[in-house]
Amino acid sequence: MASSSKKTDNAAEIDRLALAFAKEPGSKVFIPLAEEYGKAGMWSEAVAVLEDGLKTYPGFITAMVALGRAYEQLSQPIKAKAILEEAVKLSPDNLRAHRTLAKLYAAEGAKDAAIRSCNVILALNPQDQEALSLRAGVEKTSVREGVETQGPLSPESDPSHVTSDDSCEEPMVSAWGGSDQVIRNVTKSSSSAMPGSEEIPVWVGAATPINAHGVRSSVVARLEQWLTSVQSRRRDLSSPSH
Repeated sequence: MASSSKKTDNAAEIDRLALAFAKEPGSKVFIPLAEEYGKAGMWSEAVAVLEDGLKTYPGFITAMVALGRAYEQLSQPIKAKAILEEAVKLSPDNLRAHRTLAKLYAAEGAKDAAIRSCNVILALNPQDQEALSLRAGVEKTSVREGVETQGPLSPESDPSHVTSDDSCEEPMVSAWGGSDQVIRNVTKSSSSAMPGSEEIPVWVGAATPINAHGVRSSVVARLEQWLTSVQSRRRDLSSPSH
């Protein structure tokens, strides 16, 4: 019964305001008429009245904000944002404009803009539950999306990842800067070129880790000893006594 009575009162008020607006088309009675249309869910009628009124009163903030909300109710977010952003340029602290803008920004994923509008509201009314709830939801979504975007950390980027002592070793390279296989090939080539010479010890062909603790100088020293030995054999083989 109460709901039916309210609808009847609303319809009577719409009729009264519509009649007054018809008598004085240039009056500001279009504002309460649009509000009554909104209460009745007649958003298309509210838009028509507000658009006509703004032709007579361009820059009228109250009408601009009401029109933005009417567009939003009609699922026309582009038009709603355009008129409301124009309104907050003229009136930066208009809470009704920022309230609707915050919802529009959040719906389209413009999180920073939504938080800015919420902050404007909360700066003037820190206990505004709607703004607090909307901002918290947007911030929570931003954090969750940030974690999902980063994905799991790789061993290299994970600060908790601890490597063994072998992590200080350099790649398996020879003292000449090449691979151990290169040393093996050079060794075999030198051996086959000199009759009577023997195969080089296995350390040359084996993988030798060269690390940052002086192993490279040890390998160089052993390699130099081997080269000296080869040259000595070559001289012995080429001497007249042979």
